[in-house]
Amino acid sequence: PLPQAELVRSSLQLYRYLLRCCRQLPPGPVQQHYRHAIRQSFKVHADEDDPERIQQIIKRAIEDADWVMNK
Repeated sequence: PLPQAELVRSSLQLYRYLLRCCRQLPPGPVQQHYRHAIRQSFKVHADEDDPERIQQIIKRAIEDADWVMNK
């Protein structure tokens, strides 16, 4: 993951972190696909209010981003 991964505590910080990860992907369709997926996931989980669930989502999203970046 990027060095700032351990600083991600809120959904907005996660959103910014994931978009920064996208900048490191090859430009074009791959980058556009992941940017769209990030936006869609953010919208789907926007009404989540359970702090424990939010932390689970953040942890999983960072793990997934790490996997994509290493792929």
